[in-house]
Amino acid sequence: MADISLQNTAQFGVHGVQEKRDWPCLTLDEVCAVLAHFANMPPARDVVWHSMRPFSAACVVQLAEEVSADANAGGQGARATSCVLKRHARALRSAAMLEQEHAFIRHLASKGLPVWPALALHDGHTALELGNWTYEVFLPAKGEDTYRDVMSWKPYFSTAQAHAAGAALAQLHKAAADYTAPERSAYVAGKTASVVPLVSSMCVVGQVDFTTALQKWVARQPGLVAALTNRPWQQDVARDVLPFHDHLRPLLPGIKPAWGHGDWHPSNLFWHANTPVTVLDFGMADRTCAAFDVAVAIERAMVDWLALPSCSATAQKAPDLVVWDQLAAFVAGYQHIRPLSAAERAQVVAFLPLVHVEFALSETAYFGTLLQDEASAEVAYTEYLLGHAQWFAQAQEGQELLARLPTLLAGQA
Repeated sequence: MADISLQNTAQFGVHGVQEKRDWPCLTLDEVCAVLAHFANMPPARDVVWHSMRPFSAACVVQLAEEVSADANAGGQGARATSCVLKRHARALRSAAMLEQEHAFIRHLASKGLPVWPALALHDGHTALELGNWTYEVFLPAKGEDTYRDVMSWKPYFSTAQAHAAGAALAQLHKAAADYTAPERSAYVAGKTASVVPLVSSMCVVGQVDFTTALQKWVARQPGLVAALTNRPWQQDVARDVLPFHDHLRPLLPGIKPAWGHGDWHPSNLFWHANTPVTVLDFGMADRTCAAFDVAVAIERAMVDWLALPSCSATAQKAPDLVVWDQLAAFVAGYQHIRPLSAAERAQVVAFLPLVHVEFALSETAYFGTLLQDEASAEVAYTEYLLGHAQWFAQAQEGQELLARLPTLLAGQA
């Protein structure tokens, strides 16, 4: 029987570890019912670990007997006595939305990338909807979960790991270059598709008319409209975000659209020593461009945002948030595999203060409307959406990062 104490596992929140979980842990009974829908899956014996990551519930399941991955899961004959099961609220991820991620993962696997394909149901699909939930199942990933207890937005453990992570992202971008699926929230056959929440998208920042694009994008999301109702969001964004888009706008015609990972940081990689051996968690992946995805990777792991004081005036003076040696190593690792063009280097710099914008707004809706957690919604809006932009505009180190990054990207540091 599963350890009952596991049902009280904490999770990562907006300011660190918190006792309250947004989504309940998976139970053994639930796991057994779900796994019965998956092909060639033996019964579950126990639930042995629960993830602390937010936005979904995930667990490691001990199986009653060994299971092998079939070819359509990309397992290449892998065998295991356990699996990983993830449960999402259908309001966040429908089966169709998850299968957008799974299709991209399969493409990368076909190119030889060390990714983590989802297992198939009896009908060949790779995501299951039951009631208000959507489920996906994976065999254990190759490598060590070295960063299991580390939050996002924290640096790598070493410059060697940062260098290797840069090289791995470059390999992913080379493999993704010919993947032609449309962006996840695209209009389909003249109909308005639902906006996929909580992804790293450039549906707004990638448009020449940022203000009009933002207004239309917000209007497509009732939950976001509700979350922004009592906030002067258009004035706030015009003040703190729009000036950065003015720098990006002239560069937009030179962008080459391509899918990216969307959430490249050390805890989304499994490791062997200093080498990433599996790429995980494509939940924020979308069709953006390589420069956007590099900027996401820098924003996620090269600035220690969790050390940024919440007070705006203090935050402007906060020193030593940028991990300069790791940034140089990451960029060097990337450029060694896939050199950025001059146009892409300029795009990375221009995207850096903007890559968080759509995700931060989506988080505001997630916390404020779906979870009814107004305190966390306030953090997402004030400290994330606006605070990060203000740091780039007003803090000495934020300005220094934007000023030094072109030289680092050009390999002249």
